[in-house]
Amino acid sequence: MAFKKDSFLGTMIFTVTLCLLCSFMITGTAELLKERKLVKKRDELKRNVLIAADVDIADKGFRAIFDKDVKPLLVTLNSGDVVTGSEINVLDFDDKMAAINPETSVKLEKKQDKAKIKTRANQVRVFKVFDDNNQLEAVVLPIYGKGLWSMVYGYVALQPDFNTIENVVFYEHGETPGIGDFLNDPEWTDKWHGKQLFNEKGKVSFKVVKGGAKAGDVHGVDAVSGATMTGRGVQRAVQFWFGADGFETFLNKLKASEAK
Repeated sequence: MAFKKDSFLGTMIFTVTLCLLCSFMITGTAELLKERKLVKKRDELKRNVLIAADVDIADKGFRAIFDKDVKPLLVTLNSGDVVTGSEINVLDFDDKMAAINPETSVKLEKKQDKAKIKTRANQVRVFKVFDDNNQLEAVVLPIYGKGLWSMVYGYVALQPDFNTIENVVFYEHGETPGIGDFLNDPEWTDKWHGKQLFNEKGKVSFKVVKGGAKAGDVHGVDAVSGATMTGRGVQRAVQFWFGADGFETFLNKLKASEAK
């Protein structure tokens, strides 16, 4: 049926066609941006895990190193068991959403909540890092907790004894600029290397010491003048996440499996 371009029917067909075309373009753009955002998020994760494990990525492709040497795991904290199944996409698991969704988290009692996070996800991501001989080099575990003004997010890497700290990286916080900057200062984070999380009785004994850790203190790192509350928040986060409500059960099972 013929119709005039300036007829009502012609105008309607043109309008509908234009709307559909715009809709397809917007949908395609949104999907492209979503994928780019996921790639960027994965890259940040890979880079932070490798830095925490003290892997040199300066002149190497960090993606290739991660894909070759790192095994991501999703762990159920209460049981300490690794979640298995081909449908599990560990890299894209949303830690923050899992922690605030009532169906995937647990509300912490005040006496439990050392890190002041209010709720804790039932499952979290951890990362095993292997050397070129496929020997376990480090296990990288996420921590976060309330600083002075904000949540401080980081990763702690443990050596194969699951007690000695290899390295630490803090990748997100909203602490006071200039004061909270020490969290990303290698002069401070390097002091974590070789420190031990647990004492001889297995209790979490890591601490950030106001006035400075004494010589020979295997559990303490120096606090930073003017940033007492931020440092205290980091200490509480470590004590929570490596305690009974955090990684304790998982680490005990990991020790037992590695000892076999």
